[in-house]
Amino acid sequence: MMRFLTHWLTTGLALVVADWALVGIRVRSTSALIIGALVLGLVNALVRPVLVILTLPLTILTLGLFYLVVNGLAFALAASLVPGFDVASFGSAILGALIVTLVSWGVGWLSARARRVD
Repeated sequence: MMRFLTHWLTTGLALVVADWALVGIRVRSTSALIIGALVLGLVNALVRPVLVILTLPLTILTLGLFYLVVNGLAFALAASLVPGFDVASFGSAILGALIVTLVSWGVGWLSARARRVD
């Protein structure tokens, strides 16, 4: 349960960073942020793996770059399901997904590093 809450909080923080960094991403309220982080986590856990498998040949052909498009699709899908979580364009969705990935990775790295120090 604690791992789920940590991941949810990390995704919420990453959405705040994406909202702050990009003009095309807008999270209008705290409730939209909370629900958006939850829905984004669910889409990444349930829908994105199916998309990755279906687009694997194209991802291999583009040397992995199409994976950015898959992440953008998952991000845009999550935004379309949550009122108050708006994405202006598909390019914004790709950049938002990239920011969420990088922030989540960074927080995870810092967390693992802090555990090693203890």
